[in-house]
Order: sequence, then C-alpha cells, then structure tokens
Amino acid sequence: MTNSVIQVENLVKRYGDVEAVRGVSFNVEEGEVFGLLGPNGAGKTSTVEILEGLRTLDSGRVSVCGLDPLRNAQELKHEIGAALQSTSLPDKLRVMEALRLFAGFYKRRRDPEELLERFGLEEKRNTFYNQLSGGQKQRLALAMALVNDPKVVFFDEPTAGLDPQVRREIYDIIEELKREKKTLVMTTHYIEEAERLCDRVAIVDHGKVIALGTPRDLKAHSGGATRIEVRLSKPETDGVLKTLDGVADARVVDGTCVIHSKRPPQAIVSLVKHLESQGNELISLEIATPSLEDVFIEMTGRRLRD
Repeated sequence: MTNSVIQVENLVKRYGDVEAVRGVSFNVEEGEVFGLLGPNGAGKTSTVEILEGLRTLDSGRVSVCGLDPLRNAQELKHEIGAALQSTSLPDKLRVMEALRLFAGFYKRRRDPEELLERFGLEEKRNTFYNQLSGGQKQRLALAMALVNDPKVVFFDEPTAGLDPQVRREIYDIIEELKREKKTLVMTTHYIEEAERLCDRVAIVDHGKVIALGTPRDLKAHSGGATRIEVRLSKPETDGVLKTLDGVADARVVDGTCVIHSKRPPQAIVSLVKHLESQGNELISLEIATPSLEDVFIEMTGRRLRD
C-alpha cells in the first residue's frame, strides 16, 4: 500500500448471498475531494461505512489515516468526520446542544459558535431539531461532521432529497472545504455533483469500480467529443445508427438514441437522410458535450439513475 490518506485494496463485502462490494480498489490523497459515483445499490455506502468503521469487511485491506478502521476504531474516530445519508437526533435537542454534545466526544474540537456562523445556523441555535427544515438539518449534520476538526470527512449522498436551492448551498460549503484542502470522500448519484466538486471520481456499478480518474480525463475517453440525443417516432436499433457517417458510437437507452460523434454535422446530416429513407421522423434532438453519464452509458448500456 502507498502513503495515501485512504487506501482500499480488493475490498469485498457480502450480505448473505449478495456480494455488494466486489474487489474495489482505490487510494485517496491528502487534500483531495474523491467521489464514489454510481446508482443506488452500487456498493458506495457499504464501501464508505467500512472505511468509517461502521461495517466489517469480508476480505481485502483498508486503511484510513494509517489506521485500520476496526482494530483502531477509538483512535480513528478522532481523525474522521461523517455525515451519513440520514441523520436522526432527538426531536427536542436544540441546535447548539447538539454541537456541544458532539464536541464533548472528542479530544480535538472546533468552537461550536464558529460552526454555527459558518453553516448559517446562528438564528437556529435554540431551535429544536424537529423544527428544522431539511436543508437546515443537513447543514447541522455537516457542522457536526467537522466538530472534531477531522483530517478526513465522509459525505454520503450529502444532497439527496434536497431541493435545488439547498443543494447549491451544500455545494458552496463543500467547495469551501475543498479550498481549505480538506480531504473529502463523498458518494453521489448526481452527475453534476461529481463533475463540479470532485478532483477524482470512481464510477461504481454492481459493486465494482468500472472507471477511475479525473472528471476531465474520464470524459476525454468517452466515445466521442459530442453527445447527440434524439427521440424518434419509430424505434431504431443501435446497430444501424452505428453505421452512419460521422457516428463513433450509438446506443438506444430508455427509448432515446444516444449518439457520440467527433463530427456532429456529418452525423446529423447522415441521420436525417437515413430517417427520410426509412419514413421515420425526428421528434427531438439535443447536442451536448460529453458527461460522466456518457462514460457510464458506454460501459453499462444504461443511464446512471436506472
């Protein structure tokens, strides 16, 4: 293993007959924002919970801050912070009480007053937990994750279920931590989240890492420089679309034809000519630069949120 802050080598986790994590390997460097991107059930949360010491692994090796999450659980808790998928606190616990309570668990701690201000919770300091909005509860969860000034912070689906405005607020907080060179590991199934926030991304599907690299590098290795999505009045097979001039790759996903092309004008012209010859009609056409979802589609033949 290297001297990375987090090291994962051939990690395997089973639940009965289900192998949720199947030989996952990756490293995370100090000050890096590392994303585990994949659909629900891909094995992201199981991986993170093993790194946090909340679950046992079946085989493989993991190290966080030079510590084994199970053997060195007491030491590790002082070095990491975590915001889980859902945080549940007593209904009548006040915001400041929660921060002070969590601060008392650690030998190294941040000033709760500073965290209140940083996360925009000053006016809610005496508010009961059950009276907070979803976004306020998530900001409190992030504040509690930082109360011990951790070396590594885990965010498991930090914006799941939040409305777009609150999601952007959480993005701003994570980007601020990124500028401070905090080491962050986050799971997400939102493409735009991974592209915006992460230095490197491991795309996970069915318990395996199917691609690993910076968002830019992963997109550069997609099937073409441009993505063309078209909906047609009658279905076409991807085998026919792949033969058209200017088309590098084509797949039919959920009734939409996803075409990759390095020569989009030629691809569109040849597509229109083909549709005319077949008596087919173009209902809609969208052109976009490649995204991480294109990488996922090319490797799995389905969309990330399937």
